[in-house]
Amino acid sequence: MQEQVSVTGIILRAEPVGEYDRRVVILTRERGKIAAFARGARKQGSRLLASTNPFCFGQFRVYEGRRSYSISEAVISNYFEQLRRDYEAACYGMYFLEVMDYYTRENSDEKEMLKLLYQSLRALLHEGLSNELVQYIFEVKALSLNGEYPGPPGPKETFLDSTLYTLSYIVNTKVEKLYSFTVTSQVLAELSHITEIYRKRFVDKKFKSLEILREMK
Repeated sequence: MQEQVSVTGIILRAEPVGEYDRRVVILTRERGKIAAFARGARKQGSRLLASTNPFCFGQFRVYEGRRSYSISEAVISNYFEQLRRDYEAACYGMYFLEVMDYYTRENSDEKEMLKLLYQSLRALLHEGLSNELVQYIFEVKALSLNGEYPGPPGPKETFLDSTLYTLSYIVNTKVEKLYSFTVTSQVLAELSHITEIYRKRFVDKKFKSLEILREMK
């Protein structure tokens, strides 16, 4: 008999399989990133129809197979419905999901990455924060959690002291307290430049949602 386990996580990706099924990728607290099949999830009236879409956060009961999992039940605590109603915020959110899909691995300790993703999606709904700032904070922190943060690119004299302080704050602050500040337009511009350098240096993948965001600006 297959073992049934309960995991807490966010759905990063969902794709149709066959006539009625759906394959999802979930970033979980217990088992890192996992792939799971939701049988009949695309049938009207299925209890898994709404709960197996990107952004869904909650508890998933899954059966463990040799190569993947099968979802038997899902209890969603946050659908992030507001993101679905805001096209720009949704694009930022999809970019965050893509980044996490790129960075995280199965059977790895991804608790902090999951926490960062959840808090970053919440920050996109915060009216006092610009989506661009949320993106740059997310990118720097994800790089740091992945053990790749190299420090400021180039001589420190290249950047404003407030930009250097912001980078240090992002790297050294707990995820729960990350999204608690704003910056000037000059600092925001420098963060944009810095994160662009980081992406070119450390990421060997193009993200579709990021391309859409660039076209929107």
